[in-house]
Amino acid sequence: MPSARISTFFNPTIGVFAVLFGVATLISGGNNILLLQSDAEPTERIVPFVLYFNFAAGFAYVAAGAAFILHRRWASTLAIAIATATLLVFTGLGVWILMGYPYELKTVIAMTIRTVFWWFTAIANQLLNNARPAPPRSLKQ
Repeated sequence: MPSARISTFFNPTIGVFAVLFGVATLISGGNNILLLQSDAEPTERIVPFVLYFNFAAGFAYVAAGAAFILHRRWASTLAIAIATATLLVFTGLGVWILMGYPYELKTVIAMTIRTVFWWFTAIANQLLNNARPAPPRSLKQ
Protein backbone atom coordinates (compact mmCIF):
# COMPACT_ATOMS: atom_id res chain seq x y z
CA MET A 1 0.00 0.00 0.00
CA PRO A 2 2.56 2.63 -1.12
CA SER A 3 -0.01 5.40 -1.62
CA ALA A 4 -1.01 5.25 2.05
CA ARG A 5 2.63 5.64 3.10
CA ILE A 6 3.12 8.55 0.68
CA SER A 7 -0.04 10.22 1.95
CA THR A 8 1.05 9.71 5.55
CA PHE A 9 4.27 11.58 4.72
CA PHE A 10 2.73 14.09 2.29
CA ASN A 11 -0.09 15.46 4.42
CA PRO A 12 1.93 16.50 7.50
CA THR A 13 4.82 17.75 5.37
CA ILE A 14 2.66 19.90 3.15
CA GLY A 15 0.76 20.97 6.25
CA VAL A 16 3.90 22.34 7.90
CA PHE A 17 4.79 24.23 4.71
CA ALA A 18 1.24 25.63 4.49
CA VAL A 19 1.28 26.81 8.11
CA LEU A 20 4.69 28.48 7.67
CA PHE A 21 3.54 30.00 4.37
CA GLY A 22 0.40 31.27 6.11
CA VAL A 23 2.26 32.83 9.02
CA ALA A 24 4.73 34.53 6.65
CA THR A 25 1.80 35.78 4.56
CA LEU A 26 0.04 37.20 7.62
CA ILE A 27 3.17 39.00 8.80
CA SER A 28 4.03 40.40 5.38
CA GLY A 29 0.44 41.30 4.52
CA GLY A 30 -0.18 42.85 7.92
CA ASN A 31 2.90 45.04 7.61
CA ASN A 32 1.89 46.18 4.12
CA ILE A 33 -1.69 46.89 5.21
CA LEU A 34 -0.35 49.05 8.04
CA LEU A 35 1.91 50.82 5.52
CA LEU A 36 -1.03 51.35 3.17
CA GLN A 37 -3.18 52.76 5.99
CA SER A 38 -0.48 55.08 7.36
CA ASP A 39 -0.10 58.70 6.37
CA ALA A 40 3.27 58.04 4.78
CA GLU A 41 3.40 57.61 1.02
CA PRO A 42 4.22 53.96 0.28
CA THR A 43 7.38 53.45 -1.75
CA GLU A 44 5.99 50.25 -3.23
CA ARG A 45 3.30 50.07 -5.87
CA ILE A 46 0.79 48.10 -3.83
CA VAL A 47 -2.15 46.41 -5.54
CA PRO A 48 -4.81 46.74 -2.81
CA PHE A 49 -7.15 43.86 -3.75
CA VAL A 50 -4.20 41.45 -4.00
CA LEU A 51 -2.85 42.63 -0.66
CA TYR A 52 -6.17 42.23 1.16
CA PHE A 53 -6.85 38.86 -0.46
CA ASN A 54 -3.42 37.50 0.44
CA PHE A 55 -3.74 38.68 4.03
CA ALA A 56 -7.14 37.01 4.41
CA ALA A 57 -5.86 33.90 2.61
CA GLY A 58 -3.05 33.65 5.18
CA PHE A 59 -5.63 32.54 7.75
CA ALA A 60 -6.93 29.91 5.32
CA TYR A 61 -3.34 28.71 4.70
CA VAL A 62 -2.85 28.15 8.43
CA ALA A 63 -6.21 26.36 8.71
CA ALA A 64 -5.48 24.15 5.70
CA GLY A 65 -2.00 23.38 7.00
CA ALA A 66 -3.36 22.36 10.39
CA ALA A 67 -6.02 20.22 8.68
CA PHE A 68 -3.37 18.45 6.59
CA ILE A 69 -1.23 17.82 9.66
CA LEU A 70 -4.25 16.39 11.50
CA HIS A 71 -5.37 14.38 8.42
CA ARG A 72 -8.78 16.05 8.22
CA ARG A 73 -10.89 15.15 5.19
CA TRP A 74 -11.83 18.76 4.52
CA ALA A 75 -8.19 19.79 4.06
CA SER A 76 -8.34 18.79 0.42
CA THR A 77 -11.52 20.79 -0.18
CA LEU A 78 -9.98 23.85 1.46
CA ALA A 79 -6.83 23.48 -0.66
CA ILE A 80 -8.96 23.41 -3.83
CA ALA A 81 -10.88 26.50 -2.67
CA ILE A 82 -7.64 28.36 -1.89
CA ALA A 83 -6.12 27.34 -5.24
CA THR A 84 -9.21 28.47 -7.15
CA ALA A 85 -9.52 31.79 -5.31
CA THR A 86 -5.80 32.47 -5.76
CA LEU A 87 -6.04 31.81 -9.49
CA LEU A 88 -9.01 34.20 -9.77
CA VAL A 89 -7.14 36.95 -7.92
CA PHE A 90 -4.04 36.28 -10.04
CA THR A 91 -6.21 36.69 -13.15
CA GLY A 92 -7.48 39.97 -11.70
CA LEU A 93 -3.87 41.06 -11.20
CA GLY A 94 -3.23 40.30 -14.87
CA VAL A 95 -6.16 42.51 -15.87
CA TRP A 96 -4.88 45.22 -13.49
CA ILE A 97 -1.47 45.10 -15.19
CA LEU A 98 -2.95 45.11 -18.72
CA MET A 99 -4.97 48.20 -17.79
CA GLY A 100 -1.71 49.98 -17.04
CA TYR A 101 -1.98 50.31 -13.28
CA PRO A 102 1.24 50.23 -11.23
CA TYR A 103 2.44 46.97 -9.71
CA GLU A 104 5.57 45.34 -8.38
CA LEU A 105 7.26 42.41 -10.10
CA LYS A 106 7.54 40.76 -6.69
CA THR A 107 3.72 40.71 -6.54
CA VAL A 108 3.59 38.74 -9.79
CA ILE A 109 6.30 36.36 -8.52
CA ALA A 110 4.54 35.89 -5.16
CA MET A 111 1.19 35.20 -6.83
CA THR A 112 2.86 32.70 -9.15
CA ILE A 113 4.37 30.86 -6.18
CA ARG A 114 1.07 30.90 -4.28
CA THR A 115 -0.90 29.63 -7.28
CA VAL A 116 1.56 26.84 -8.07
CA PHE A 117 1.87 25.78 -4.42
CA TRP A 118 -1.88 25.51 -3.83
CA TRP A 119 -2.69 23.83 -7.15
CA PHE A 120 0.13 21.35 -6.59
CA THR A 121 -1.16 20.67 -3.07
CA ALA A 122 -4.78 20.29 -4.18
CA ILE A 123 -4.03 18.04 -7.16
CA ALA A 124 -1.45 15.90 -5.38
CA ASN A 125 -3.76 15.36 -2.45
CA GLN A 126 -6.65 14.42 -4.75
CA LEU A 127 -4.45 11.94 -6.61
CA LEU A 128 -3.24 10.40 -3.35
CA ASN A 129 -6.78 10.14 -2.00
CA ASN A 130 -8.06 8.56 -5.21
CA ALA A 131 -5.16 6.07 -5.28
CA ARG A 132 -6.01 4.70 -1.83
CA PRO A 133 -7.84 1.40 -1.83
CA ALA A 134 -11.43 1.56 -0.74
CA PRO A 135 -12.10 0.44 2.82
CA PRO A 136 -13.38 -3.14 3.07
CA ARG A 137 -17.13 -3.45 2.74
CA SER A 138 -19.17 -5.01 5.43
CA LEU A 139 -20.67 -8.38 4.60
CA LYS A 140 -23.92 -7.52 6.40
CA GLN A 141 -27.04 -7.99 4.34
